[in-house]
Amino acid sequence: MFAQVFTIVLPVFLLVGIGYATARCGVLSAAVGEALGQFVYVIAIPVLIFKTLAVVSIGDASPWAMWLTYFGGVAVAWTTGTLVIRRLFAREARAGVIGGISAGFANTVMVGIPLVSAVFGKDGLVPLILLISVHLPVMTIVTAILMERAAALDGMAEARTPLAVVRTIVISLGQNPIVIAIICSVLWRLSGLPLTGIFEDVLNRISSTSLPIALLSLGMSMVLYGIRGNLLPGLLLSLVKVAVMPAVVLGLGLYLFSLPPLWVAVMTLTAACPT
Repeated sequence: MFAQVFTIVLPVFLLVGIGYATARCGVLSAAVGEALGQFVYVIAIPVLIFKTLAVVSIGDASPWAMWLTYFGGVAVAWTTGTLVIRRLFAREARAGVIGGISAGFANTVMVGIPLVSAVFGKDGLVPLILLISVHLPVMTIVTAILMERAAALDGMAEARTPLAVVRTIVISLGQNPIVIAIICSVLWRLSGLPLTGIFEDVLNRISSTSLPIALLSLGMSMVLYGIRGNLLPGLLLSLVKVAVMPAVVLGLGLYLFSLPPLWVAVMTLTAACPT
């Protein structure tokens, strides 16, 4: 079993490593890595999301149960991360919000999609992309509202009303490529048009580039970051992220909401994805 998992996951990390080595050795510049990341985020991943959601069939499974499962894990991890930073390290309110984000936010796009695709194939992308369709808006809105409140508590800014914050975020989300792809996929489904022929072939060709390029650009971007400062808080938050949150999601999916095994596995793996 371990050998099978290792064989599936190893190519994912090898692609990240190749991207890192390419940037570290100067074979490709940081500007190229940024361009690849932009291509993936603005074009390739949105096309993959559109192509999947436009024709997806979820059968009898409930996306609401899946969303409650996943965001139940987010709530527990976020609360734990905030308490760790606020109580254990006596940091200010804004640092507490950042601790919550660090413990509860998963990179569902640049890490989640390639990893889930490698482990579970196309079937695994269905629940993941259903999650992505609500993950970005929910997490963005919650983060912004909590950070506004924290800034006010720290005396750094005057708190705006939640409605004003949401209005600003909605305008920003309306320009986000992933949100645009989700809206377009919903409109396509409502139109009843088939996704076939040359149009489907073009979408398939673009979306097929998303996974390897996402991993390569992720590896290249890691050259910009190092391990420095706040090591103990970072280690504790990482432990919450990769252990506590997936455990909560697994328990909720299996025992409370009785989700299909594939959906539980995808949600658990996604919950373990790094921030």
